[in-house]
Amino acid sequence: MPTTATEVTTSRESAEGSGITIRDPRTGEVLWTVPEAGPAAVTQAVEVARSAAGDWAATAPAERGAALRTAAKALDAAAEELAGLNASETGRPVQEALAGIAAGVSTLEQYAELGPVHRGHSLRGNRLASDYTVAEPRGVAVLLTPWNDPVAVACGLIGAALVTGNTVIHKPSERCPRLGEALGEVLAPAFPPGVFLTLSGGADVGALLSQAEVDVLAHVGSSASGARIARAGALTGAHVIRENGGNDPLLVDRDVDPAWAAEQAAIGAFSNSGQICVAVERIYVHEAIAAEFCAALEAEAALRNSNGTVAPLVDLRMRDEVHAQVTDALNQGARVVEGGVLPDGQGSFYPATVLLDCTGQMQVMTEETFGPVAPVQVVKTFDDGLRLACSGKYGLAATVLTGNMAHVQQAVASLPVGTVKINEVFGGAPGGAAQPRGESGHGFGYGPELLDEFSQVKVVHIAAPPAAAMRGAGPEESAGDEAIEEQDQQ
Repeated sequence: MPTTATEVTTSRESAEGSGITIRDPRTGEVLWTVPEAGPAAVTQAVEVARSAAGDWAATAPAERGAALRTAAKALDAAAEELAGLNASETGRPVQEALAGIAAGVSTLEQYAELGPVHRGHSLRGNRLASDYTVAEPRGVAVLLTPWNDPVAVACGLIGAALVTGNTVIHKPSERCPRLGEALGEVLAPAFPPGVFLTLSGGADVGALLSQAEVDVLAHVGSSASGARIARAGALTGAHVIRENGGNDPLLVDRDVDPAWAAEQAAIGAFSNSGQICVAVERIYVHEAIAAEFCAALEAEAALRNSNGTVAPLVDLRMRDEVHAQVTDALNQGARVVEGGVLPDGQGSFYPATVLLDCTGQMQVMTEETFGPVAPVQVVKTFDDGLRLACSGKYGLAATVLTGNMAHVQQAVASLPVGTVKINEVFGGAPGGAAQPRGESGHGFGYGPELLDEFSQVKVVHIAAPPAAAMRGAGPEESAGDEAIEEQDQQ
């Protein structure tokens, strides 16, 4: 399928459900309309998932892992179809969509291996007693996933929830509903009926699921939505896992190559058209290399704009939000040296944009932009830049480019974020996990620790009964008692 940008509109046709209409904004043509679940469908899904929870929890972990491997194979076989849907609904290039699906396959395979070896702990107690912990599934898990990397992110939550014995109700983003339904159709046959369900819908359906009597609410998306979900979980008692918005800083020290630093900044700010939770959102560069860095960053953006590698934003609404932040910055004195102009014609394309002379009062420096915008503020010292990088209400990730080990240690100790990256904007070892802070969320969102998020721990204490209580036992039991007494005397 060709790469397209899309615009999402949701109509409310009846109390029992409505339709999510996906349009190609270049032509206005309706691509498809996906039915939206109504209140009755939400209630039924929770009941079905609850009824299946007991048997699935009792299934051996190795069998759950085997089912996950079957699902991974089915996902791999459907990669081309799902990548086409991803491209149609979100505008993501097909090759990038395929990479996201491959990541989803790997994630399911990883949790298929990790789940069966997810273990408890032995505890120190009396030598004639046993003390240990066991991990048990929480129950019914609602997963609310985003559109910007829809398969990879969803598979992380789905894999961890299912392999630990929870049943799952997945609501994909309303910006990619057909992809979400197709993903459900691919994965569900690997599991018993009722174990993995998919519901389509927008914010109303998400609110109904958040208020339902479920055991886990896992959300990846905006901070505003995450805050509402957290409040709902506080009322129902559901365990809440959130990875939400970010305003990730990039701090560029004086001792690095400015051209390399600009390349890193461009990768962080412009990849996936800036529609990545851990994208570079604000840049602080040391004045000693600022001129060379800014010129190189301008060239990086201009190259992307000239060769057409910047994909469209997900829809016109997102483009309007991005351009509003750019306009706010220009009105407050920022200079645009590349991009920053709405392109002619239909579609939700937005150019790679570099803004200079930015300040901390501008929205591009304080809010999540989620577009291909690189705002730059020049600082006099590393300490000044680190202080600014530490500011703000978000706490997802931060990147520091430096060859100074003292500055590395200072940054690691100071930055109030879940992930600190040194000299590489993207990357990390397999199995890494992080806890976002502030308005960026709460709890582990991936890695082996996500298995703990979907589990609850039970402590078990087994003691030997008093010897006097066993006097009337049969010969075998009495012999056992005598052996214990002899050991005690020794």
